[in-house]
Amino acid sequence: MYNYKTVFYTLGTLQIVLGVFMLIPVIIQLIYSELDSGFISASIITIVFGILFFLSNLDHDKNIDLPQAFILTALSWLSIAIFGSLPFIFSELSLSFTDAFFESMSGITTTGSTILTDINNAPKGILLWRAILQWLGGIGIILMAITLMPIMNIGGMQLFKISSNDNAEKILPKSKEVSLRLITIYSLLTFICAVFYKLFGMSYFDSLTHSMTTIATGGFSNYNESIGYFNSALIEINAIIFIILGSIPFIAYIKYLNGDKKIFYKDAQINFFIKTIIVSVIVIFIFLIFKNYDSSNFLLREVIFNVVSILTGTGYVTANYSDWGGFPIIFFLILMFIGGCAGSTACGLKIFRIHILYKFFVLQLKKYIYPRGVFVLKYGDNVLNEKFISSIISFVFLYIIIFFLITALLSVSGLDFITSISGAATAISNVGPGLGGMIGPNGNFSLLPDFSKWVLSIGMILGRLELFAIIVLFIPSFWRRY
Repeated sequence: MYNYKTVFYTLGTLQIVLGVFMLIPVIIQLIYSELDSGFISASIITIVFGILFFLSNLDHDKNIDLPQAFILTALSWLSIAIFGSLPFIFSELSLSFTDAFFESMSGITTTGSTILTDINNAPKGILLWRAILQWLGGIGIILMAITLMPIMNIGGMQLFKISSNDNAEKILPKSKEVSLRLITIYSLLTFICAVFYKLFGMSYFDSLTHSMTTIATGGFSNYNESIGYFNSALIEINAIIFIILGSIPFIAYIKYLNGDKKIFYKDAQINFFIKTIIVSVIVIFIFLIFKNYDSSNFLLREVIFNVVSILTGTGYVTANYSDWGGFPIIFFLILMFIGGCAGSTACGLKIFRIHILYKFFVLQLKKYIYPRGVFVLKYGDNVLNEKFISSIISFVFLYIIIFFLITALLSVSGLDFITSISGAATAISNVGPGLGGMIGPNGNFSLLPDFSKWVLSIGMILGRLELFAIIVLFIPSFWRRY
């Protein structure tokens, strides 16, 4: 019989923390004279459930084994999404549980898809809560990627461990210290981002919420027009910078603070990420130039912003790129899948997997050209064995299979092809807006059938937790091993 007291003890702790965070929007409600009982009621319910879980499992074993790690990962995100939906249900918006859960799941997974149709006039407390969910989801995925995923041997994070048997590679001795440092860095970046947003013209409230969703690469905005509402080059430049900073492995920040001042230049993943951005911007810009678009300076600004936003899975928009033509739409669809760096707030397949697959294919070509040659596949300072390569290929294959499955399920619910395929892509890659008139840059997900919203919600958590963390729970042989 399995002992899951540690799991429920941790879930209780998380729910208490979530309940406390629910009280923060109350302050905003007082400031803007929008006070109601919604957040207070949601907070009480969440904290009470959290205390019950916490107190009933005080005698838990502090150690965590592999099955516990998997089930804790899945239940943590699911429980936060469920309880995180309560403020939406209790608010004046009076959302159905389906819509509230969709919005909450989109927030905590930093997807950024929304069912709200009139964001500009939404209550300030709700807008702040959406930002808080994404901020918590951003730091949550970083901590999980660095602490739990290497234990579970998923996510490819074994390449980016903070510690190893080699003392020279150890950054900090204890995971608690690592977590504390990560939270400090994350909070500091959020604060600096907010300061610059304010300096560049945002209100205090807008700078607070947008800084939280920017560093989390979440993409929730306070306006239907997203960042395009401000029509400010400085605000867009600030967003680009901090989106990129949020998409860089947070391990790199820790290494930098520990004396490795060249980490941002020599890290293979970061270098490939920046090169991908540059190449993508050039490709789209050249295409649009040949399409004879006017105002090339403004266009370049639009291209850079939207490429960075889509690639990193942030989902902010400043232009309706659906009107740019067929090629940009297909190109953006590809960018949705790529994502940012492992160990960051970004989503998708992750840059390092794409880079490794590229190096692997190049290596195979060399073997065909030089049959007797001896070649070693390296990524940074790591020599990659066939087992690791196979795991990456398996992940990409499974990713594609689930993508097509979600697409098929969305099509069954009556959605058109563009909406189905882009909806599946934006869900599993945690991007936010899709393509087309309904869920594109100028649309939202409110008109989708409830069935589609549940399918997309499942896709969001699958993509956020690197597929295997969820799928393995439904494989009987996994449980028979322990």
